[in-house]
Amino acid sequence: MPRIAIVVTDAGFRVDTDPERDVTPLLEALLRCGAEAERAIWHDPAVDWSSYDLAVIRTPWDYVLRAEEFEAWLDRAGRLTRVLNEPQLVRWNMDKRYLAQLDAAGVPVVPTTYHQDLESFSSALTELGATGSTGVPGHVVVKPAVGAGSLHTGLFGHDDPAAAELARVILAEDGVVMLQPEVPELSEGREKALYVVDGHVTHAIAKGALLARGGGLRGGTYQERPVVVETSTLERSFAERVLAAVSEVTGLAAPLYGRIDTVDSAEHGLVLLEAELFEPFFNLHLVPDVAETFAEAILARA
Repeated sequence: MPRIAIVVTDAGFRVDTDPERDVTPLLEALLRCGAEAERAIWHDPAVDWSSYDLAVIRTPWDYVLRAEEFEAWLDRAGRLTRVLNEPQLVRWNMDKRYLAQLDAAGVPVVPTTYHQDLESFSSALTELGATGSTGVPGHVVVKPAVGAGSLHTGLFGHDDPAAAELARVILAEDGVVMLQPEVPELSEGREKALYVVDGHVTHAIAKGALLARGGGLRGGTYQERPVVVETSTLERSFAERVLAAVSEVTGLAAPLYGRIDTVDSAEHGLVLLEAELFEPFFNLHLVPDVAETFAEAILARA
């Protein structure tokens, strides 16, 4: 009987998206499949990672606040057991500059520039504001290259001083600033997340628009409104294309699981927003059958 750790963080880290809606269905499915499975807090020093046959990273959502500690955990746990998705892939995926590599590999990506100083950011902001974007000219998205849950992410008019102020905050934390034009379809809530297990799309979720113009989140907190939606052949092929490019760029085998965030834009076509390859919320409470598929895929790797 394989012993499986489902890697989480502690209950003291509160988020608006309840991790239990993902973790509990997966644990129950693993138990039904005959595995011995339990939660394991990634930063708990009492956990003996060598006692597990496999550790599956699922909801270590405080990693952004303790990135160095999380990377050290990847090293330590990776020496003691098999960790999925692979630690090397996780490190690559933590920094969203991976989007530039996927772009270079031929994956259509939402237009993005990356900045390590305020002068570079301000110049790009001026240029982007002058160029505009179809539908809502002059609005931009500012966010860090390492981040999750829309932390330090804002939607601003290109001439709004708050855009540069947010960039200063990110840079002051030794971060890299990402600058993107607003994609009107995103502000209309038309982002679509395609979930993949063992290379196959299992389901798709539309979670609604999150960012409020002028900075901050709609309603003041991070609040997804997930709805199961259909996928087209083109979208499923796109997700597979992204995963193939990930393997090409990293030299690693296809990941156990992932979430491919997309939007079909009038200006840019079908583009990649992010490829979440180690801590995506799967919305298993909405698609309970996928928990069984996920559990079977985990056991096949154990």
